[in-house]
Order: sequence, then structure tokens, then C-alpha cells
Amino acid sequence: MAVREKIRLGLVFGGRSGEHEVSLMSARSVFQALDQKKYNVTQVGITHDGCWMVGENVLDAMESGDMSLLKFATILPDPTRNELQVLNLTASGIHLSGLKKLDVVFPVLHGTFGEDGTLQGLLELAEIPYIGAGVLGSSLGMDKGVFKDVMRANNIPVLDSLVVTRREIESNSSSILESVEKLVDFPLFVKPANLGSSVGITKCWSNSDLYEGLFEAASYDRRVLIEKGIDAREIEISVLGNEQPIASVPGEVIPSREFYSYEAKYIDNTSELIIPAPLPEKIQSLVSELALKAYKAIDCAGMARVDFLIDKQVDQANMEYGVYLNEINSIPGFTKISMYPKLWEASGIPYPELLDRLVELALDRKSEREKTTWEYRGEK
Repeated sequence: MAVREKIRLGLVFGGRSGEHEVSLMSARSVFQALDQKKYNVTQVGITHDGCWMVGENVLDAMESGDMSLLKFATILPDPTRNELQVLNLTASGIHLSGLKKLDVVFPVLHGTFGEDGTLQGLLELAEIPYIGAGVLGSSLGMDKGVFKDVMRANNIPVLDSLVVTRREIESNSSSILESVEKLVDFPLFVKPANLGSSVGITKCWSNSDLYEGLFEAASYDRRVLIEKGIDAREIEISVLGNEQPIASVPGEVIPSREFYSYEAKYIDNTSELIIPAPLPEKIQSLVSELALKAYKAIDCAGMARVDFLIDKQVDQANMEYGVYLNEINSIPGFTKISMYPKLWEASGIPYPELLDRLVELALDRKSEREKTTWEYRGEK
């Protein structure tokens, strides 16, 4: 019986994002869970400065901060040379040498330059299959402001919000404060439009809070979302699939702090996850339906975690009120405490099998793209 060749998988992590450290934690969990009998894993770390690094034990090196033994690398946007390239720096210049052909890339990159469609665009140009949403789904899921506009266009309930730019904040913050007062009452949340893991988010109870929150969020992104705050239960659902996605059981987050902040997620380790979430059957059906509808609306693929807010002040037995879709994470956390894999484990798909399915979905997506004609053949 012929021995099946291992799938050559490039695990990409780190990145130029405020979620760099979270990415390393996710990558560690994924690497440990990948079946080494099925996969030949090449670790590719991206530094805070955006340098791609390869070598022995890249993840260990990036976690320790000692990358002296690593080599620079890149992927060219060229489908005729779509392999991982090592950059050899010599006195005569930079020379490229092919390191390894990759069958599939798993971008465990959260936030900007990884989850926003930029890396996906490079991999599309190189014609390398990758796990997760394409350029469109990634960019729409990443930008909280545009995402909410798409949800409203699809009659999916979201909270009232508005988007302002960094330049507007720096030049005319008083006008923004006046506009916000006309929109909604406090409390408000101020968020960078293109970031996750609750980085740069401020819960505001007054104009002074809002003023500080605007500048905090603007330090992470040029677009800032200001959104109505409610006393809410935080419900999350994992979605898996391409054209025919499926939804997991819902889970509930009980934050250890006032809201599910970065510290509450990754530092305190005291936030509580309840799986499955104790919800009326009608609400469970509604959030599952909305999760799949939103997933398809932005042309997501592979995976996503869909987050909801349920107003505690509304009768939750009433399925028509009090449920708001908060956001979609097209590359959700994969740490040992992350909700995405935990929800699938509770739904009957253990972590290693989940990774196998994601690889299969990436290869299926690539096969579907190959059916597309990229040149005009003239009239028949």
C-alpha cells in the first residue's frame, strides 16, 4: 500500500498588528494540535516590523525574542514561482532561493496585514491555497464600520453607530462629540475599525471618556467606530464551511471585567465561558440563522466566529427583539482558551479534526477558483 505524502502546510503567525502576541499563542496551539503524520509543517514568523522569518523552531525564537539564527523569507506574487523563498543577503545583493513548495497556508494572523485581505491578496496572486476567507470576506469582516453597513443592507440587526476618521478626531473632536450626543446616549464604545482582541477599545460614560477613547482608538487605526453600548449578554457562534457552512452550538462569555477586554481575554484568565449558552430555543435558532446569513453576506469561507449581543433589558423569550450581531472574526483565536475551537469540540468536532476540515476547505476553495477563466477567448 502506497504511503500517502504529507501535506506541506505553511503556518504563518506574528504580524504587524496589535494582536501580534495573540497570534503567537494561537499558532502554538495550532502547531501542537496538527497531526505530524499528516502534515509537514513549515513555520513562518512575521515580525512586528513585517519581516518574514524561517528556520528551526521559528515560534520558539519569536516567543523568546532571539531571532539571530533565523533567515529572511518571502512569497512572490508570481504563480510560476509560488514557493516559499529564502532571501540570501550577500555583498553583491539579495538573492532568492526556493525553500519549499507549499500545498496550503494557514494564516494564524489576527488583525491588520493578516486578517484584512492583504495577505490573502498576496496568496491569491501566488496561487497558493490558504485557510479562511478570501480578499473580500476578509476585508469586509475586518472593517467594523463597513461590515455594519452590509449587515443593515441585509436586514441583520446591529446597534446604532457611526464612523469617524483619525484626521477628523485630530482636527475637530468637539464637532464629533456634538454629533455623538445627537446619535445615542452613554454608555458608548469606541473601537478601532480594523482591529480585534478588544485592542484599543474604550467603554465611555462621559464626554471626557469619549475624548480619551477617540484618541486611543485612533492610535491603532485611521478609522474609528463609535457605537451604542447596552447591558448585554455576549454570545458567540463558530461557523465552518464554504458555500454550505454549518454553525456550532452557541457559547456565552462572562467577562471578568466590565467588558470582554484584552486583559479579560488573555491576561486575567478569569473570564468564564459557558458552553452551550443557556438560551431559549427560539433565541438559539435565531442567532444560528443570523450567523450563517452574515457569513454568506460577506462571502466568508473556511471559518469565522460570529459574535452577538443580547440586551438584558429585553425579554429574551421574544425572538424578535434584543439580539444584535456585533462582529465577524474571519481568523478567530485558536489559543487553548479560545471560543472557536471550544465551540466545535462541544459540537462534536475535536481540535485536530477541525484543523483537518479547514485544510480540506482551503483546497476545495482553490479547486473552485481554478474553474474560473482568466483570459478572454473571443466569441464562440
